[in-house]
Amino acid sequence: MNTSRFTRFGFILAAVGSAVGLGNVWKFPYVTGEYGGGAFVLVYLITALFVGVFVLIAELLIGKLGQSDAVTMFENLAVKKKNLWKYAGFIVVVPLIILSYYSVVIGWIFHYIALSFQGLPATVEESKSIFMSLLTTDVKTQLMYHTVVFVLVTAIILKGIKDGIERINKILMPLLALILSVLFIYSVTIDGSFGKAVHFMFDADFSKLSSEAVIVAIGQAFYTLSLGMGIIITYAASLPKDANIVKSSILISIIDTTVAIVAGLIIFTLLFDKGAESTKGAGLVFISLPSVFYEFGSIGSVLALLFFVAIAFAGVTSAISMLEPMVSYFVNRFNYSRIKAAMICSIFFYVLGIAALLSNISDYSPMLMVGDKGLFDWLDFVASTILVPIGGILAVVFVGHFMDKETINGELVPLMGSALTKVWFFMVQFVIPIALIIVILNETGLFKF
Repeated sequence: MNTSRFTRFGFILAAVGSAVGLGNVWKFPYVTGEYGGGAFVLVYLITALFVGVFVLIAELLIGKLGQSDAVTMFENLAVKKKNLWKYAGFIVVVPLIILSYYSVVIGWIFHYIALSFQGLPATVEESKSIFMSLLTTDVKTQLMYHTVVFVLVTAIILKGIKDGIERINKILMPLLALILSVLFIYSVTIDGSFGKAVHFMFDADFSKLSSEAVIVAIGQAFYTLSLGMGIIITYAASLPKDANIVKSSILISIIDTTVAIVAGLIIFTLLFDKGAESTKGAGLVFISLPSVFYEFGSIGSVLALLFFVAIAFAGVTSAISMLEPMVSYFVNRFNYSRIKAAMICSIFFYVLGIAALLSNISDYSPMLMVGDKGLFDWLDFVASTILVPIGGILAVVFVGHFMDKETINGELVPLMGSALTKVWFFMVQFVIPIALIIVILNETGLFKF
């Protein structure tokens, strides 16, 4: 039983802190532009409601009713095949695997915060050279910042739910909102470019809205809310007993989507103002934008600092949430002290992270290559593309088919009404599992839709 609980506000901030991460910054804006702007945003909002929010409600239900670690909750809440569901507990390992390379990426962000003070690259070519040098040759810098992230995240987790996770989110999330607000206000003042960014993101081009765009929207709505990893389930075990999980799910989704849209408007305004190209992933954050910030002159260093600090905050709050499910499992299941559990989990992600960063280093990459991918890319591909959606499928199948339906109705009908609860049941039992299977097939390239 969890004796340390979130306050209602603390839980919302912690869940939003987990959800708001690098995907809001370096994936959502790009796919929005690629798949028809406003047309994609419309589809995304629909899928965020019927996939994101509905899965979020399912995971919150498991946590609120289970009141333990994610593994034990599956076993205790199952009304049939209890022994089978203990294997669903693999989902608590998934965020730890993701954290191993996510920590390395947060380290890159810390490095670029320092670079904001030292001097930004003047051209895209120079920017690319700096990043590729960091990525492929600079072991010392990457290891130093990876260690900083390891120490920081472990120290916060050691403090527990209320004094660690909730407290840091109460500090970092408002600061993130403040920084994004400052960047957004500045973007609005850039004549012409802000309007161009608005048109780019919200003018609906339905000719680009293919079946693949719908699948990408489903995947983005799912991934961005930290679903399928045991994070929300674990956090929900520390919810106040009278918490409204439906309102919480909607609020978390609204805030997460708002951050993604605001980040997109900021990024595209800056890119358009300097005639730069939009790219996705690390190329956008670490190659395109630094040289764009340079173009703004003295204010560019300030903009770069604010931007990288903002995404560092988003990264750290997400990293904390990735460590907690496995720590909670060790504490609840094996009666480990929180110190022992946190150190075991932290050392695991730290060591795996070192191997991941070395797989990008030219001198070591041949030893850490399997097929056409290094360890870093394999960890990202397997965890994000396969294991996370499988975790989501397991959660909705469990709630839809293996939990007590009367208990679920007792929780949801007073909050959503009988008709909407029936719709929710149909979605989690049949539609969402099929949709997530399609996402896996599409993302892995096994079958393109």
